[in-house]
Amino acid sequence: MNVTVLMNAGPWLPVPPPGYGGIENVVATLVPELRARGVRVVLASVGASTLAADEHLHVFEEGRFDQLQRPYNQVMGIAHAHMQRVVAELRRRDDIDLVHDHVEAVGLSVLSAMGPSAPPVLHTLHWDLRKHPELYGAFDGGDRVRVNGVSRSQLLRAPAGLRAHSLGWAYLATPLADRCATVRERAGRRQRNGPVVMLGRICALKGQHVGVRLCRELGLPLVLAGPVGGLAGPRELAGALADPDHRAHSNPDVRYYREQVEPFVDGDLVRWVGSAEGADRDRLLLEAPAALFPVQWEEPGGTAVIEALACGTPVVGLRRGCLPELVEHGCTGLLADGERELRDYLKRVQDIDPQECRRSCIRRFSPAVMAERYLEFYRELLTHARRG
Repeated sequence: MNVTVLMNAGPWLPVPPPGYGGIENVVATLVPELRARGVRVVLASVGASTLAADEHLHVFEEGRFDQLQRPYNQVMGIAHAHMQRVVAELRRRDDIDLVHDHVEAVGLSVLSAMGPSAPPVLHTLHWDLRKHPELYGAFDGGDRVRVNGVSRSQLLRAPAGLRAHSLGWAYLATPLADRCATVRERAGRRQRNGPVVMLGRICALKGQHVGVRLCRELGLPLVLAGPVGGLAGPRELAGALADPDHRAHSNPDVRYYREQVEPFVDGDLVRWVGSAEGADRDRLLLEAPAALFPVQWEEPGGTAVIEALACGTPVVGLRRGCLPELVEHGCTGLLADGERELRDYLKRVQDIDPQECRRSCIRRFSPAVMAERYLEFYRELLTHARRG
């Protein structure tokens, strides 16, 4: 597809991110596939981004993710400064065919306000659509600004006005799906005798308090792999808490971990290893008999679920949000309606064939599949915009 796309990843983390970073990982997975299909990409991110693109633009040299826990009146200018740079670039040149935006709320509102002379915009919704009801409930982007979700269930919960502007949904993808041949070979030589793994940011919505309790009851070893309150691991958390002025003391995720999760973390049966990326994440998943997702909310995207399937790791979770769309019950995982059923499913995970988990991931969640879906959206968006 011979177009130029301004890919707006935002000012929060580099692309790809050094550790946890859901949206930035999606962009890092999508851009190489688009460029391989003839799309020219202008990446709007931060200066520390290393992802190959045809052009880069930024305001901030380093990501500003660590600023998000500060009071709003101290950080409100960060996203707006980034968007000011994006708008200036769009006004300066006429060769950008469309904008693919990933900046929550601010990206949608600023780009919509640019008026009919600006390029068409596809705004990807990565988050809980119950947020920002006044913005989403009254949104009208005409034919120029459209949105897409990351799952069908996410869009079903969107306000009617926002849903009317949707082109559909595109499931997230993982580069692990393209490495499945190597993963399959390695997994074939290993016993899955490692601990159950919970992959993702540690917070109440992800349900680590349920996971640690159930695994302790069953005597199942469990590893928690993810950051807490933006802190990568136990050493970083201990250092932050040793400073009486550190923002970690008022961080709700840190409070959740210390009060509801840490009492179960004994360093033996239940361990927290901090953020796990790359080879460390792959090793945990390849050796795990199951990946546990007792989600406490309507999960919109489920990147960690897809990563588990790519490694042939059966998923055991609660039937909420996008999980029923990603996991084929009885085939690639087991989904429960409550904690008692979830506990029973943890004892039945050997019924799931790891090879089928991998095959499903390649078929449904490879980077190529995601890129082709977005190319469909780009074509439809450009057609709508021309008609408008």
